[in-house]
Amino acid sequence: MANSASGMAVHDDCKLKFQELKAKRSYRFIVFKIEEGIQQVTVEKLGKPQQSYEDFTASLPANECRYAVFDFDFTTNENVQKSKIFFIAWSPDTSRVRSKMLYASSKDRFRRELDGVQVELQATDPSEMSFDIVQGRAH
Repeated sequence: MANSASGMAVHDDCKLKFQELKAKRSYRFIVFKIEEGIQQVTVEKLGKPQQSYEDFTASLPANECRYAVFDFDFTTNENVQKSKIFFIAWSPDTSRVRSKMLYASSKDRFRRELDGVQVELQATDPSEMSFDIVQGRAH
């Protein structure tokens, strides 16, 4: 387990599952949760490869913070199939202030553990990570 400057540990499973998403495309998305009692980031949910972006956004709690990665497939203007891995810091306005502070202070360190993320998004509201926004950031 890696420790960060904020004292947050990252469960080995987080990096392992991320590598499986990146190398084998075993998952469409991964949702990570900070277990506040033990100060550790853990894997909360794994999305199957055939799941959609809508399935992913529906899996995020409406009033709790989470980190997530999403493997976004798209077609370029030149008609080439591509994929980009997004890191999303989900911090809804309705979540607890202490939780928002914890996620914000640990985000950069945790994000660096996930080698291969290509785009980063910060969202406090579902509209800030709409499909159109993600699609626009992918190109």
